[in-house]
Amino acid sequence: MSLEPPTYISARQNNIRARPISWEGAVRAKTITDEDLKKIKSIDKVRKEQRKQTIESDVDSFVTLLLGGGGSQSIFEAASKRQDIVQYMLVLLGDLIDDIPSFKTALVQHPAPFKPFLPLLKTSSSPEEPLPLLTSSVLSTLLSHALTQPSESEAQIEEALPQLYTYLSTLARSSDAGLQDIAVQEYSAVLRNTKSRNLFWKQREETLDPLFKILRSASGAGRDQDSTVFSGGSSVRSASENGIGGGVGLQLLYHLLLVVWQLSFEGELVGDGLQDEHDIIILYTHLLRVSPKEKTTRLLLSTLLNLLSANRQSLLPAAVLARLPSLLTSLKSRHLTDPDALEDLKSLEELLDDYTKTQTTFDEYAAELQSGHLRWSPPHRNPTFWRENARRILDENKGELPRKLAEILGKNWENDKQVLAIGCNDVASLVKEVPEKRYQLEKLGLKGRVMELMQEADESVRWESLRAVGEWLRYSFESKTELPLR
Repeated sequence: MSLEPPTYISARQNNIRARPISWEGAVRAKTITDEDLKKIKSIDKVRKEQRKQTIESDVDSFVTLLLGGGGSQSIFEAASKRQDIVQYMLVLLGDLIDDIPSFKTALVQHPAPFKPFLPLLKTSSSPEEPLPLLTSSVLSTLLSHALTQPSESEAQIEEALPQLYTYLSTLARSSDAGLQDIAVQEYSAVLRNTKSRNLFWKQREETLDPLFKILRSASGAGRDQDSTVFSGGSSVRSASENGIGGGVGLQLLYHLLLVVWQLSFEGELVGDGLQDEHDIIILYTHLLRVSPKEKTTRLLLSTLLNLLSANRQSLLPAAVLARLPSLLTSLKSRHLTDPDALEDLKSLEELLDDYTKTQTTFDEYAAELQSGHLRWSPPHRNPTFWRENARRILDENKGELPRKLAEILGKNWENDKQVLAIGCNDVASLVKEVPEKRYQLEKLGLKGRVMELMQEADESVRWESLRAVGEWLRYSFESKTELPLR
């Protein structure tokens, strides 16, 4: 898949093309040879057709010039002390591989096609310096091509890709949107098969974490605000034409979504991890709600379909909890025209409809707890639900659900105190309906935690925690044997 080169790089390439190089001085200093200079001049500053004919008439010697071989160094190694020459040759090589596909194939068939470039990624502590930027552009193009070619460079690919990912991750962590876009576009260029995607996932703390930080900024929701997102608190069209939350531009958003979409083709490998580490179902549901363009909507729908299809048991409950089914219904009002988006929308609706037909209120509550976030969904305030399900909640899977509730209440939720209020409500309901099992909750630290929360500044948390403690105190002077069994 081909994307327009980032203007950030294009501007630097044009600058370097216009610079005069003292080639004869380099020959006199024995930085390059006379033969090297003849080859360079035969393809530099000439018409594209002439350059193509020159290269194709002597492919092997030009491959050797650029990558080395037969006992000679590559031009990048020979001229390593002349950054102006190295930068110029990187730009020239970029032009060659863009204009002459057969030459690109010849380069990746070299025994060590990436060796001259890997040291250049580490030449500066500042990632935006021209040399590593130009190197990553050439290297990502070569790797992208190599990943689709039958070759003997598998070991070289496995050596080069992690180093490229590490460098690009420094750009993605930058506050400069231009550098972020370079990283994301070059990631996209190489995420072309299972091998590259598996390596990307293996380095996900470096590669994915910065991307999801940008996506969260674009969504306008922080990690601790997901109970608000659960409640569907945004209009279907809240984005501007130029960007959405956090000042994230539409092109950068599209490229970010493209990378995650490519990764989603390894759905079984990445699905649960994306949910556990990034709450992707909630995040993508919200992004779908505010998606400003059909092309971003298409990527969001396709990614969700890939992930939900591959992880039905673990991710479909989260999708229902995030109110994805109702959002998909509202999407029809956008009058989508893209056939792929329409097909994915229909497939998602069918997938979720089949799932929700078999679900009970208990399943909904259990899925909400397992998601790690709470909202005021119907079960929490329903006395009938607690009468019918409190004992099952305590007993199911050897007390798995109360343990999860304790885990949720154990967090501070600085940006979403509502979660603590809901958790205290649930503790109160459990103690009220099954008082003889309150010791089970005490062992999980829930009594101590709700007592701590009585000191919270948030009024709703104080009220719900006071109610929970009140349920405990109601039975504090009664013998367990006197408690009615329910």
